[in-house]
Amino acid sequence: MLTRATMTGPWAGLPVAWTADDRFDEKTYRAVVARCCEADVPGVYTGGTTGEFYAMELDEFEAVARATVEETKARGKPAMIGCSSTYTLGAARRAAFAAELGADAIQVALPFWLEVRDEDVVPFFKEVSAAAGDLALSIYETTRAKKVLTVEQHQAIQEAVPQYTMVKANEGTVGATPEGCAALSQFVNVFVAEPSWATLGPHGAIGGCSSVVYWNPRVLLALWREVERKNWVRVEELTERLRTMYEFLFRLDSKGYTDTSYDRLGAVAGGFLETSLLRSRGPYPSATAKDVEAMRAFYREKLPEMLEL
Repeated sequence: MLTRATMTGPWAGLPVAWTADDRFDEKTYRAVVARCCEADVPGVYTGGTTGEFYAMELDEFEAVARATVEETKARGKPAMIGCSSTYTLGAARRAAFAAELGADAIQVALPFWLEVRDEDVVPFFKEVSAAAGDLALSIYETTRAKKVLTVEQHQAIQEAVPQYTMVKANEGTVGATPEGCAALSQFVNVFVAEPSWATLGPHGAIGGCSSVVYWNPRVLLALWREVERKNWVRVEELTERLRTMYEFLFRLDSKGYTDTSYDRLGAVAGGFLETSLLRSRGPYPSATAKDVEAMRAFYREKLPEMLEL
């Protein structure tokens, strides 16, 4: 079972491969999971926003989860399965399936269509976690869920669910602030976005559900080693170089791209993902071949290390 000591580092939060007729491209996806494991990422994660959990049917979720667990197990790496749903039973069913497959952790966001009442927060996580048995629980906290939890609510969840091991703290949530990160880190691991490692690492942040780790594993894992050494000056220097990459991506905001669009673009442009993985599911737009060429040109000029896999 994953513990706070072992659930750390930049886990690869992968996108799903879709065929031209919008079906799960299992062969391509399995190859991507295997490649991440062979690059020595700490773990592989599916079923987040980049993994488009909100845009797949239950049978597709099961196929993606099975492929993820089988490929990671074959290579001695842990797998975390995102089980978020718009209702408790939906999340619990997914959690039970992840446990049956032999996953190492589940990740769950609060139901996001209707706001969950304060008094229903702990029971929700308790019921979903119970369905997963003793698997480590990660909470995917995002303002998209319409509710931001307090430190006290996180503590109450941890007391009710001892398997609560990690929180993915996104912008606008308590764990994404220095004070909140320090408070949460007393009882749960805090994962934050890569650009925040320099500022939140000194306050206890200990990993991330990463996209950049599969844009270029060599670059991101080198940065993570500096985080582990607590070499914050060097972490800031390396992070500052990566920020130019995000600035480039922000220029594409007018195209209406979502998380998965950006993450696919960064990895396809760098060469780690196949071009077929550029496609995301509608109605959300996919990045284009022209975007890939523009990003490759940016890499060549500003961040040539991103092209050196």
